[in-house]
Amino acid sequence: MAEECVVLLHGMARSDSSMNKMESELEKSGYAVVNFDYPSTKHDIESIAKNYIPNAVAQCKPNLTINFVTHSLGGIVLRQYLSDNKLDRLGRVVMLGPPNKGSEVVDKLKNVPGFEFINGPAGLELGTDQTSVPNSLGAVTYQVGVIAGSSTINPILSQMLPNPDDGKVSVENTKVEGMTDHIIMSVSHPFLMRDDAVIQQVKIFLKKGKFQHHRVSL
Repeated sequence: MAEECVVLLHGMARSDSSMNKMESELEKSGYAVVNFDYPSTKHDIESIAKNYIPNAVAQCKPNLTINFVTHSLGGIVLRQYLSDNKLDRLGRVVMLGPPNKGSEVVDKLKNVPGFEFINGPAGLELGTDQTSVPNSLGAVTYQVGVIAGSSTINPILSQMLPNPDDGKVSVENTKVEGMTDHIIMSVSHPFLMRDDAVIQQVKIFLKKGKFQHHRVSL
């Protein structure tokens, strides 16, 4: 029987299916996994955190340590939730490509017609200004490992970002005050949650509380 639970939170304009490979691999490692789907483009970040994340947490069996693995927006939703709620059984958190200091892509495109339609109210809250949600949440006070991508398949968006970047978020803006560890991997934003080497690093951090900062053999 699993001794720990892992809640997976997908990114913006995605669904739980984007985390299916992560779910399968973590289950093979003995974790009870909750691959949680939420309407990322329908509400603002605070509403998502308040109205949906408690349902994800409730799916972990009582007395199990609760860990989280997030992709992109999911990391900011989790930071919002944990800033408003004390989770006694909280274990470790791994964030993949989180816009912890916002994204310049949002700064430049938020007023473009169609941006809000595609990305929703939460998307508008991910800018780099000091009043944006990510920059208003403050330091993390729990164990967080951040995996930043440094490869891009979107050169147009990358031109809007300080390099290196993953096509959506700069490496620098994935960092958050109080984080436990940070590692840069040559993977682009849309593929972070499916990459074998990234998944291996997720497993390592969940188990040891730190990444393996040299080549991982699979």
